[in-house]
Amino acid sequence: MTDEIILVDHLDNEIGFTEKDPCHRIPVRLHRAFSIFIVNDRGHMLIQKRSSSKKTWPGFWSNACCSHPRKGESLVQATSRRLDEELGFTCPLQHITSFRYEAAYDKELGEHEIDHVFVGHFGGLIQPNKDEIEDLKFIPLEKLTYDIDKNPEKYTPWFKKALPGVLEFLKNHSQKGAGSGS
Repeated sequence: MTDEIILVDHLDNEIGFTEKDPCHRIPVRLHRAFSIFIVNDRGHMLIQKRSSSKKTWPGFWSNACCSHPRKGESLVQATSRRLDEELGFTCPLQHITSFRYEAAYDKELGEHEIDHVFVGHFGGLIQPNKDEIEDLKFIPLEKLTYDIDKNPEKYTPWFKKALPGVLEFLKNHSQKGAGSGS
């Protein structure tokens, strides 16, 4: 069985379904996606190096997990499913924002998504799916932003687009936590 992903309009209303592969062929149809950002107790962010077998952006660094909800699946169900499938764990996630973007990988493949951004906290055992992930690491935020600034070509386009909002959320969340005595 092939996974059908959700086609959407510019307001993220469902307008149909299609298979994943043809959906990512240029001209890419607008579809629903999600990006999950995970931080640990030290405030370091989990990033993954995409498998070299991926059709788009193989070997690029990206956020902890990204994918698409399937036909009939909510974002909450999809994020939990993919965290478990790719990283071998689940954790509570908070939806912090959404954005629309387009990016061409090459002359044939690309992305055109409304990307829902989630943030979670996890510091336990990670069991990466080697079919999806070539490498992963927790990295200090300052080191990550410095490397993206110096080497943007190493990172996926959705990761670079979502990261500023995630960093702002983490900064505000940290300040509120520090101010409340927690």
